[in-house]
Amino acid sequence: MTAPTPFGDVGPHGLPYCYRHPLRETGVRCVRCDRPICPDCMRPGSVGFMCPDDVKAGRIVTRTSVGAPVSRATQPYVTFALIGMNVAVYLITAVQSPRGFTENQAARLFANWVLQPYAAAHGNGGGQELYRLITSGFLHLGPTHLVLNMLALYFLGPPLERLLGWWRFTAVYGLALLGGSAAVYVFDTRYVAVAGASGAIYGLFAAALIMARRLGADMRSLAIVIVANFAFTFAISGVSKLGHVGGFVVGAIVAIALSGIALPGKPAPGRIPVAIQASALGGVLVVLLVAITLRTAAL
Repeated sequence: MTAPTPFGDVGPHGLPYCYRHPLRETGVRCVRCDRPICPDCMRPGSVGFMCPDDVKAGRIVTRTSVGAPVSRATQPYVTFALIGMNVAVYLITAVQSPRGFTENQAARLFANWVLQPYAAAHGNGGGQELYRLITSGFLHLGPTHLVLNMLALYFLGPPLERLLGWWRFTAVYGLALLGGSAAVYVFDTRYVAVAGASGAIYGLFAAALIMARRLGADMRSLAIVIVANFAFTFAISGVSKLGHVGGFVVGAIVAIALSGIALPGKPAPGRIPVAIQASALGGVLVVLLVAITLRTAAL
């Protein structure tokens, strides 16, 4: 008979042992201290589960599995700001549009900000307008398009922002937005016109999936929502398939760069140092910018 494996080692099923119960393997970690915890030690928190020690020491400044500080007073200000910006831009285009509130794409601002690859590469006689790859992510085609995207952001944003921290969450959203636009810019036809925050939203879907796997949370409901959204993407004409796929892929890559990835039958990786996280994010940005530069030269 062998002695129990101490905390930190991996059990026979490839999972670490609970730090309080050294005979129990587990795939779940405390969102504050990142220690493995079994079902008896799980204490529900605002995001994921916490260990009993961190629940007792609730006022102690601790960090999530990616290094973001945990505080009960933390508010998802970036999420609310993004929703406000999207709504504000829609209202401006609705007011400008001669066709009324529901056909805002006739607005001058919409025409200047929508992503059309050829216009982005050459502009309207005034040079390149590559800013369209970002500004198009704040435009929406009618109120239904806006409401659906903002509802997704409202439900996905706050838990992810609290888990990742404001700057990591901003990086996921921004890089996924750029990734979706870059996919359209690089691979779609030169005269297609694309608008919407969907690329960034799909990036959040991917990040939520990666983080749920990282924390050992139940992913079934989230997976069903993601599959349903992709089914809608490929079933409905007029939806930017490249934008959604590009945002999802980049969002997944960014989430893995921030948290690592928990493979089946393997323990969740340890916390990644901030310097490595920042370097990985910079690398993703460089790859996207290189792809955009090469496509601009080709257009």
